[in-house]
Order: sequence, then C-alpha cells, then structure tokens
Amino acid sequence: MSPRPSISFLRKLPKAPRWFLNKLGANLDSLLLKIASSNRLASSFYYTFFNTGFSYEQRAFAAGRLTYNRSIKTPTGTRALLRRNVHRLEKGLLMRPRRVPFGVGFIWETVNAYVSATSTAAEDPNELQWATDVLRQYFEVNDFNIPEILKAKEAFTRTPNSGKSRRQMIPYLRDIEKPPSVTNSNLLELAKRRRSVRWFLQKQVPRDIIDQAVEVAGLAPSACNRQPYKFLIFDDQILAQKIMKIPFGMAGYEHNVPCVMVLLGKQGNFFDERDRHLIYIDGSLATMGLLLSLETQGVSSCCVNWPEIASNDIKMAKLLNLEPDERPIMLIAIGYPDPDGMVARSTKKSLDSIRQYNFE
Repeated sequence: MSPRPSISFLRKLPKAPRWFLNKLGANLDSLLLKIASSNRLASSFYYTFFNTGFSYEQRAFAAGRLTYNRSIKTPTGTRALLRRNVHRLEKGLLMRPRRVPFGVGFIWETVNAYVSATSTAAEDPNELQWATDVLRQYFEVNDFNIPEILKAKEAFTRTPNSGKSRRQMIPYLRDIEKPPSVTNSNLLELAKRRRSVRWFLQKQVPRDIIDQAVEVAGLAPSACNRQPYKFLIFDDQILAQKIMKIPFGMAGYEHNVPCVMVLLGKQGNFFDERDRHLIYIDGSLATMGLLLSLETQGVSSCCVNWPEIASNDIKMAKLLNLEPDERPIMLIAIGYPDPDGMVARSTKKSLDSIRQYNFE
C-alpha cells in the first residue's frame, strides 16, 4: 500500500507541533478516505489531488500501451499480439464441439502479425514454429469461402515459413494414463522444506542451475500465453549489493546475498487497462515454480517485497536502465544456504481459514 504523501517541512518542526500536525493530517486523511470510498468520482479526485501513490504505475501502463502500439507497427522480438491471437486460435481448435468457422474477426490481424514476424531474424524461432503450425491447422479446418479467411490464408501461404510446418505444435491429447513421477506427498514435502533464507554461503550458484529453474518458471500458466515478464539475474556480488540496497525487505541481510534476481514486468504486452495487473499475476505464478526448482537443486531463496514507492522505482529503473513500461515486481535473493543461519518459522494459516467450498 502506498504511504500517505508527507509534507517535508514537518520534519523541521519541533516534536510536539510535528506530532500534532501529523495527527491532524491522519484524521483528515481518514475523512477523505471515507469520501473517496463512496463513489468512483470521489476516489479519482482523492488519488489525483491528495495521494499520488498510483501515479507512477499509471505512467508505466500508459508507456506500456504506447510500446504495444509501436510493436504492431515495427515488430521486433517476441510479439504479444501474435502470441495472444495464436493462443486464441488454439482454444478454437480444441473446442468441443468445434465451432467452425471461428476467429474470423481477428484472423487477418493475426496473419498480419505473423507476416511481420517472419521478416525479422530477431523472432524467437520456437514461437514462430508454433504460430506456423497453429495457423496451418486453422486454415485446414476453416476452409470456408469467407473473404476475411481467404485474404488471411493467401497472405499466410505467401510467407516462406508456411510450408515448413512440423505439425507438432498444435493442440494435442495429453498422456494421462501414466501417473506423474512426483506425488502430492512429494510436493507437500518440498513446499514445507522451502523456506525464506536470508543467510547464504559465499559460494556462486552455477548458471546452469539457475537456467533450469527459470525454464521451470517459464512453463507456468499466463493469460493468453503472453508471459509478460523477464528474470534479470545478477550473480556479480557488487551488482547484487547495489540492487539489494534499494528495497527495504532485506535490511541487515543484504550484504551476504551472492545472487539476486529482479522479476521484471513488461506492460508493453497489453493494449488495455483491464490487463494492468497481469504482470503481477503471471510473474508470481512463474516465480513459485522457480523457487521450488531451486530448492530441488539445493539452492535456497528469499522473495523480497517491492512496495509501490516511486523513489525506489526511479532508482531501480536508473540502475537497470529499464524502459518506461518495465516495472520491478519483486526481488529474489538466491544462494546456497548457510547451515548455521536460522530461518523464520512463518506459521501458515490453517486449511480451514484459506479455503471454502460453495457457500458452506
């Protein structure tokens, strides 16, 4: 939660007047919050003139929409629009019963993005193959004399990649006859073993171990398969120390962190404000797999909260040379645990307190 805006001159006042004015400000803020919570207009007024805690986030998302629009005109690298639409086509292909024709309203937009993707060497080849296979399958099952489909199919077949399909990256039937090698008891044991570790050995974690964990993280679900995040990894301890000094969560511990990850959210993956929270949701889903993977490899971790404080955002953006639409979501300290270092008990809520069936 963003703190209330402070008035700098209060710090220069003697203690008694400063306490009185702080108390007065807190009471005024409580009154304004009651008014702000009554309707949307009042809340907009409050967060425009009395509390600017959301302003940096708003700026980042505005920059994200601009980045998204530019990526459509001059695409480079992975493309949010192409990934989203190919995933939408996949859902149409696996629908039961399949409702053909489908995707008519966005198939030209999808193929146009695909054509742009094939024109640059910066495209992820795995992503391009996936798009190729799904589009080929789409045109096979949607063989209708519909102008939008015919136009898109013609443009698709003119691309050099359209004839290179392996037909392996389309919706498929999972093999569910063979049970997974990991049981729920194994997973529960791993989850209980994982603790937030703050004391590490001064020993570098091999990059292949980190890469294996990031690979697990990348398999997490994300909205329309956009994966709007990136793990920035700093295993140079001097760099790690500079980064760990910015947030508050590791004060007193940060000096012994040998490696730190910055989970970065990229708002440029989204075209509308309705999706503004997905960097946090998708990034967090990915992170849990990463932490468990590290734990299986003998490497411990500690998630470091990144509160919404504009001054810290600015420091981190400057240090990491971030784009305007890129936002830190959390920091993750990683390393080999010091066997002499204690961990917090962190007793969790009971099962009954965190789950409910229906309205029971």
